[in-house]
Amino acid sequence: MKAVVVHGPGDVRIDERPRPVPGEGEVLLAMEWGGICGSDLAYWKHGASGTASLKHPMVLGHEVAGRIAALGHGVTGLAEGQPVTVHPAEPVGDGRLPERIAGRTNLHPRVRYFGSAAFHPHTDGGFSEYRAVRASQIRPLPDGVTTEQGALAEPLAVALHAVGRVPELRGRSVLVNGAGPIGSLVVAAARHLGAGTVVAADLAASSLAVARAMGADETRDLSRGEGLPEDVEVVFEASGAPGALGPVLRATARGGTLVQVGNLPGSAAPAVLGDLVTREITWIGSYRFVEEIDDALRALRDGLDVAPVISHRFPLDQGAQALAVAADPTSDSSKVMLRLADMSPGT
Repeated sequence: MKAVVVHGPGDVRIDERPRPVPGEGEVLLAMEWGGICGSDLAYWKHGASGTASLKHPMVLGHEVAGRIAALGHGVTGLAEGQPVTVHPAEPVGDGRLPERIAGRTNLHPRVRYFGSAAFHPHTDGGFSEYRAVRASQIRPLPDGVTTEQGALAEPLAVALHAVGRVPELRGRSVLVNGAGPIGSLVVAAARHLGAGTVVAADLAASSLAVARAMGADETRDLSRGEGLPEDVEVVFEASGAPGALGPVLRATARGGTLVQVGNLPGSAAPAVLGDLVTREITWIGSYRFVEEIDDALRALRDGLDVAPVISHRFPLDQGAQALAVAADPTSDSSKVMLRLADMSPGT
């Protein structure tokens, strides 16, 4: 089978790999769609994502969906041909967490994640024609949800988790700083959960157009000197740029809430943080998700339209070109999708 494999910085190849056989408690997926994420780009560009570094070739991709091709021994409740997506996280160990974070499996200290080099051997992702997956990680798609939409359930779950970090969003003013794919999905999630006015800010006009299509009432083009709004009750910082923290904190209302969605650098970086204290802002981190992928699938079933976030589609054979487009700030790309198999229309 073919797979999109990163071998090192700047070195991604379409390799031939053996077709997997599902073991006990596993299913074999015939993959159909995958979405390129920032971590995929990091492994391709730098050979590392965060603190995880490549030690050997690895299949990329954790935003994926397809159809069940075969069931391993002992798997029940699923059927061949069923369209599904995947919860890409698998906690390692006994799964026990301190009482203060009970149930927050995204905070488990050791998690295998599709397309991650955090462990050795690495955990291959799903940018391949087939992938054996633990049945417990399978999430069936609701009627009417395509596998292309299903591949976006994972990033939508990240957005829903971020929005869910705020106890009550309904009717409140919202700012989303950074309108890349995750930021635009945060716009959609906030709108879906009843936020009041939603403003999106970014440096790229193309990203702001996506945010408007995803439900933003207003956009601010920072490249043209348009400043952030003032006194916003709930702010989602989705750019991950330390230089944005000062303006974002200043935009947050006194006593307001700032949710950090964008990954900040793991090394020292200058940032202006004084308003965090003087405005008594609550600053909350948001990391991946727990089971919000189920909420994402329900939202897609109920009509949440994520299509505007998709800007490009490439076949698996053009995986390198797809990564290059996703990484190119001049390409006007948002979510770049990989078609992992030949499919009939409407899938």
